[in-house]
Amino acid sequence: MRAIAITRFGGPEVLAIVERPLPEPSRGEVRVRVRATAINRADVLQRMGAYPAPVDAPPDIPGLEIAGEVEALGPGVQRLAIGDRVFGIVGGGGYAEAVVTHERALAMIPQGLSFEDAAAVPEAFITAHDAIVGQAGLAGGESLLVHAVGSGVGTAAVQLGRALGAFVIGTARTADKLERAKALGLDVGIVPEGDTFAAAVKRADPAGAAVVLELVGGKYVDEDLRAIRVLGRIVLVGLLAGARGELDLGLVLRKRARLFGTVLRARPLEDKLAVMRTFETQVVPLLARGKLVPVVDQVFALEDAAQAHIRMASNAGFGKIVLRV
Repeated sequence: MRAIAITRFGGPEVLAIVERPLPEPSRGEVRVRVRATAINRADVLQRMGAYPAPVDAPPDIPGLEIAGEVEALGPGVQRLAIGDRVFGIVGGGGYAEAVVTHERALAMIPQGLSFEDAAAVPEAFITAHDAIVGQAGLAGGESLLVHAVGSGVGTAAVQLGRALGAFVIGTARTADKLERAKALGLDVGIVPEGDTFAAAVKRADPAGAAVVLELVGGKYVDEDLRAIRVLGRIVLVGLLAGARGELDLGLVLRKRARLFGTVLRARPLEDKLAVMRTFETQVVPLLARGKLVPVVDQVFALEDAAQAHIRMASNAGFGKIVLRV
């Protein structure tokens, strides 16, 4: 099978097409003929040598989400059949024509959704839903602050907030991304002045945000503390602005704030499968009814993976960057 491999750590030019043996499924696993995958920040970090793949994933083939067709079954498979159109998350290996994964790590693609659109869903919507609903407990009527609203997770979080009946506030570095996000359910958009945005959040909701989806990190986290209400929750998912920053611990105490981090890729298999079941029962039906929509920025061919990584590094995109396999 064809795959994109990281030939050495470095820039996008280290990505190359290689031939690899077709993987065989073990007990409870299926082999998926991958039709599309999508680019994630984790892929870029892995390419640079800063984010090793889990031990059960190919060490040099990136790719955390897939959409395709089941083409082989391992012993004991019960939920899926050959020919089923499926999508889901994997520990790695998505930049390839085939991948093996546990059958419970997959869900059926809603009718009418193309493979390219389906590939834009799993990592973004699973991450956003698990963070703001499963962990932060966002409820209808509360206010949600989403940073980097033009990112894949950001566009998913805005839509999930709207579907839950939350008041959605978002930040982005450019006004055009905020305008595009309004079509997805963004109520108020903010272009931060430097790294400050708390005052603008308080103008939108004087009580402050109930939940913050923090995709930027760095100095934003301290500003989040100024932007939240009493008993506010800040869930840290990304570190685009860096892994270090000063915090006003007095605000943590006075607001009785909850600040916690979350990852998806490094979780134990059973945790991932549980998150996938929640996605299947709570998110996929909304996709099927058109209440949530994949947001695709651009589609590249598999052999153009380097160009797709360059597109991600530019931060000019809106939504997910997809590879057609």
